[in-house]
Amino acid sequence: MTDEQVLAEFRAAEALLEGHFILSSGLRSSRYLQCARVLMNPARAARLAEALAFKIPDKLKIQLGAVVSPAMGGVIAGHEMGRALGLDAMFVERPEGVFHLRRGFRLQPGQKVLLMEDVVTTGLSSREAIKAVEEAGGHVIAAAALVDRSNGTADLGVPFYPLIRLDVPTYQPDSLPPELAALPAVKPGSRAAVAA
Repeated sequence: MTDEQVLAEFRAAEALLEGHFILSSGLRSSRYLQCARVLMNPARAARLAEALAFKIPDKLKIQLGAVVSPAMGGVIAGHEMGRALGLDAMFVERPEGVFHLRRGFRLQPGQKVLLMEDVVTTGLSSREAIKAVEEAGGHVIAAAALVDRSNGTADLGVPFYPLIRLDVPTYQPDSLPPELAALPAVKPGSRAAVAA
């Protein structure tokens, strides 16, 4: 699947948004990819996960024992990647602010894991999820995401395979370009969508 085909999937789902967005990292951006919208269609979600699974080297895939994703955004992406790879899919969540495996999910000691995200911007939540997997006894040997918003700059500490890399500038809230500052800020995604 080419980058243009991936973006066409987002456009078809009305998931490629333009405006002034507050990202989960706190950074600001003029474009936002709403992965929840693109993943709400099971056939589209399967196509994207299968295309991403194809990008992961076979020598790595044969080592994997599970897919783990961070809740909430990565749950569907992780489930579809588990299906594409024929592996169990689990997720970590942070009801008290720190990621943990819950709901009876368990990893075997040393079990090799693919961490699956929907979007990576700074890599912070990915690194926190990797730490939770390691604390649960697993071993993350690679990470994947539908979208790498860092344009290749996020360091997850493991090989990283995105379906698409986007060079979308992000800004600190106090360093906005005038055209972005003139627009009302919206925080989309799984956390409260509020204007700022």
